[in-house]
Amino acid sequence: MNSKHIVASFDRDLEGIQAALMKMGGLVEEALRNSAKALEARDFDLAEKVRKGDRLIDELELTIKTDTAKLLALRSPTAVDLRTVLTVMEISSHLERCGDLAKNIAKRTIATADASNISGTLAASRRLSNFVEIMIRDSLDAYIQRDVEMAKEIIERDAEADQIYNTLFRSLLTHMMEDHRNIAFGMHLHFIAKNIERVGDHATGIAEQTIYLVTNAFPDDDRPKSDATALGFRDAGE
Repeated sequence: MNSKHIVASFDRDLEGIQAALMKMGGLVEEALRNSAKALEARDFDLAEKVRKGDRLIDELELTIKTDTAKLLALRSPTAVDLRTVLTVMEISSHLERCGDLAKNIAKRTIATADASNISGTLAASRRLSNFVEIMIRDSLDAYIQRDVEMAKEIIERDAEADQIYNTLFRSLLTHMMEDHRNIAFGMHLHFIAKNIERVGDHATGIAEQTIYLVTNAFPDDDRPKSDATALGFRDAGE
C-alpha cells in the first residue's frame, strides 16, 4: 500500500472515530438536559430513563477506545495526527464521566421521591445545570472548529460555574440549619449540585485538550478552584 493510500485510510478511520465522539457528546448533552428536567419536575420516570441510558454512552466510549487503539497500532501516526488520536481518547473519557454524573443525578433524583422540596433550590440547580450543559456543548464546538480562543473562554467560565454552585450550597446549608425537615432533601440536592459542578470541570478538560491539539501545549493551570463546601462529601460510586 502506497503512502497516499495509508494517509487516506488513516483519515477515513479517524473521521469515523470522531463521528462516534460527536454522537457520544450528543448523548451526554441529552442526558444532562433530561437529568435537570427530571429533577425540577420530580419526573422519576425520566430520571430512570437517564439512568438506563448511560449504558449507550459507556458502549460508545469503549468503541472509541478500541478503534483508537487499533489506529495507533496499525497506522503509527506522527505529530499532529498522533495528538488528534490522543485528544479523542481523552475527550471520550471526559464525556463518559459526564454521563456517569448525569446518571448519579438521576439516581439521586429518584431517591428524593419521599423528601419535601425546598422552595427556590430546584430552580437554582437548574440554572447551574443549564450553565454547565452549555459549557459542554461549546467545548465540543471548540474542538470541532479547533478554536483555541473559544476553548480558553470556556476555561474561564468554570469560575462562574463554581460561584453558582457555591451560592446554591450556602442556600441549602441555611435551609438545613433553619429547619431539620429540610436536611434530607438538602443533602440529596447538595450531592446533585456537586455532580453538576463537576460536569463544568470536565468541560474545562475538553477545552484544554483542544488547546493541546492545536498548540501542542497545555494552558497554564493558574485558575484557583472556588469551592466553598468544606464538608467534602463524595457521591456513591465516584
